[in-house]
Amino acid sequence: MRIDKYLKVARIIKRRTVANDACDTDHVTVNGRQVKASYNVKEGDIIGVTFGQRTVKLRVLQIKETVGKNDASSLYEIIDD
Repeated sequence: MRIDKYLKVARIIKRRTVANDACDTDHVTVNGRQVKASYNVKEGDIIGVTFGQRTVKLRVLQIKETVGKNDASSLYEIIDD
């Protein structure tokens, strides 16, 4: 699954177009590398998303095409540095 779609399905970013823009402006990293929106996410990847001055790191646990709002947080776990 593309990273922009994963960020939207997991409800980390509200809209896919916003997730796409975040990838294009180097606000998203996977395993420490800047990635574009077309990057294919795999289970076990470490995603970093920069929101202003704060960076959120999370580990991909599952990849699903659709998921309910209550189950979205089961797709990843937040990593504390």
